[in-house]
Amino acid sequence: MREGMIPTVLGAVVSASAASLLGSKYKLAATGALGFGLAHVVLGAIDLFDRR
Repeated sequence: MREGMIPTVLGAVVSASAASLLGSKYKLAATGALGFGLAHVVLGAIDLFDRR
């Protein structure tokens, strides 16, 4: 498995689950989790393309 794939996939899962919670009463926690997930996607993608 290529290095950087796990953080990218994990970030996508966290972002999707946080996006589904944005309409609930946990909006602040969902926004934080969404940012955390998107940061993982970006850092994992950088790692994927950096090691080519």
